[in-house]
Parts: sequence; structure tokens; C-alpha cells
Amino acid sequence: MELVRPADVEAARAALAGVVRETPVTPSRALEGLVSHHGSSSAALRLPAGPVLLKCENLQRTGSFKIRGAYRRIQRLDAAERAAGVVAASAGNHAQGVALAAQLLGTRATVFMPAGAPLPKVEATQEYGADVELVDSLDDTFAAAEAFAARTGAVLIHPFDHPDIVAGQGTVGLEILEQVPDVATIVVCTGGGGLLSGIAAACVPAGVRVVGAQAAALAAWPPSLAAGAPTGVVGATIADGIAVSRPGEVTFAHVRALVDEVVTVSEEALARGVLRCLERDKLLVEPAGAAAVAAVAEHPGRWPAPVVAVVSGGNVDPMLLEDIVRRGLVAAGRYAALRVRLSDRPGYLADVLRRVGQAGGNVVDVVHRRLSGAGTTPGTVDVALTLEARGHDHRAAILADLAAAGYEVAAE
Repeated sequence: MELVRPADVEAARAALAGVVRETPVTPSRALEGLVSHHGSSSAALRLPAGPVLLKCENLQRTGSFKIRGAYRRIQRLDAAERAAGVVAASAGNHAQGVALAAQLLGTRATVFMPAGAPLPKVEATQEYGADVELVDSLDDTFAAAEAFAARTGAVLIHPFDHPDIVAGQGTVGLEILEQVPDVATIVVCTGGGGLLSGIAAACVPAGVRVVGAQAAALAAWPPSLAAGAPTGVVGATIADGIAVSRPGEVTFAHVRALVDEVVTVSEEALARGVLRCLERDKLLVEPAGAAAVAAVAEHPGRWPAPVVAVVSGGNVDPMLLEDIVRRGLVAAGRYAALRVRLSDRPGYLADVLRRVGQAGGNVVDVVHRRLSGAGTTPGTVDVALTLEARGHDHRAAILADLAAAGYEVAAE
């Protein structure tokens, strides 16, 4: 298979002039501090600390890089193909990219989305002019889109597995090369691999190391690369934007030939990545978009600096944001649920709360429940406490203080 070349990416960039935004690159002091503190995670490499920067594609039109590839793909259709319209399958970001690109290029778009897709993504896709059809699940969307294309003659715009898509996404890499001329490593969130392939096509010939970051709960790239062919996996992840169960043939060829490595990050690391972007870098990022940030945080000093982490998506459902942030707080040891068993006598609950306060914990919620039934001790109560702490060590110290005072306590 012939790979996308830097010249193809340059041509895509010319076509995208005035259509997409050249998104900013901003230093991440928090991530740089992690790298400086930990140094290399490999004793053999001993890599020096250096700058860590974020490429903010969450600030792109439609909230992600997807407009780049979608526009280039549709722009290269001939007049008859555009007249037939386009169709796509997506959980949200590709849907919005296709909808806006079709609107700008004067063609009709139909997008199949899962019924559980975040409402803001569905509404945004409709506002960009696309007809949205909801189907049962994400797995059903692509089959529905293929059937629609066969029935109507509409052109299927694949979310990642086409050379024009790869070339369009690669324009992110060209911008990074100009904005950070001495960049040594680019870490890229990875689902189907369109963005990863495009950035590698643009930047590897310039001597840049390119690394993919994928959600461990649905990570098709490691087994695919090990098998030497696209391999399907099953799983579920909070990072719906990169929830792809099998790489494509086009992207697999690029990643195998050009990408240095693909690492995986846990669900907790993704949640911490969202929280880190929100708190420290003042960026609203969805879990998929925070995968590269999570990878740099989980592997400080692993790659040569300067390191650029591509922050790829800002389309987070406000209804889910609270849960994601809380999950990040729990993973960081800053949010804890405790169960304390104590005597049902005046003053005991007040003593527990006083001790938590003296230890520096901030009680968020208290549930007091009297116990009854077989196996319970008469005159005892369970108190469920939700509290804020400063980290894992502080949370452990609060539990130890309560236990030392004679209370039966456990983390939930």
C-alpha cells in the first residue's frame, strides 16, 4: 500500500486554508514539572527533562481535529459524487466534522449516531446541517451508514481509513513542526489511527518521534501490531471519541511503518487527564482528547523532549463532566468514601467529624444509618462519609487516625 507522503499533507493544508483554525500550542507547566521531577522512566535512557507543550485541537472548529480530514475527503469528491451526498457513522466528533465540511462544500450529509451519543454532539451535528439518524449502538452505526450508501448512492466518509482523511489530519503535524521547530516527540490520542497516521506521515520524515496513546480498556493497536494485521477487540471506555475496536487497513499500514510505539492508559488515568487539563491548563477536554496528556503523565521522562501532547477533543457532555471529574479526583486520592461503624450514642458522630476536620479532611456528605437484623451489633450505626483529601497519603492518614481512635473504618 502506498503511504501518504508529506507532499500529500501539504496539499491538504493548502485546501484547508481559511477553513480550519491553526490551533495554538501552549506550555504545560504541570506536565513539565512531572517530567522534571521524575526524570526518565528508563534507567538505560536517562533522558533529560525538557518542555512539554499541548497542541490544542480542542479549540478547533467543531471542537476537534476531525474537520480537517472530513473537509479534505469531501473536497476531493467529483461533482457527481457531491451531488449524491455523503453519509457517515460517528459517536460525535467525526459527525460534526462531516456535517460542517458538507455544509461548507454545498453537499447533503446524513450521519448515523448511537442512541446513547451525548446530546450536545447530536444537536451540534444537526445545527451544522446534517440529517441525524439514531441507531441502537455505536457498532450499528457503520452498518447503517453502509446500507444507506448502497441504497442511495451517497459517498461513505470513513472516520479514519482513507488516504484523504489521513492527509487532512496530518496538517496538525505540519502546524506543530512550525510552532515547535525543535520538537522531538509528539504524543497522539489514538482510536482508529487517522490522526496518528497523518501526524506520522507529516513529521516522521522530519526526524520526529511519534507515539500513540490508546485507552487500555479498548486497545486494538497493541494486539494488531503484534499480529501484523488489524485485529478486533472488545471492551468499553469513557473515551468514546477513541472507542474503536479494530484499526483500518490504511491506518494500520501507516502506524506499522512510521509510528515508534503505542502505549495504553487506564480509565483512571484518562479521568485524571481531564481533571489535569481543567485545573492546571484551563482547558475543557473530553476523555478521548486527554489520552495523550494521560500518557505523558503516566510515563514522565519516557520520551525525548520537547514533547508535544495533542489535545484532540473538547466536546464533553456537561451531564457527564461531573462524573468524569469526580472519577479523576478519586484516582488522585482527593475524593474518598469512607464507612465508619460507631456506637449509637450522643457525641460519637460529632467526634468522628471533629477528627476528620482536625486531620485536614473536608466532609462533603454524611449518611447516618442505624443497623438492624441478624449479625448486627445492637446499638451501633454505620456512618457513610464522603470527603475531600489532599491525595492518597492524606486519605490514608485520615483512615489511620480514625482507626487509632477505636473506630471500625473502611474505604469504599
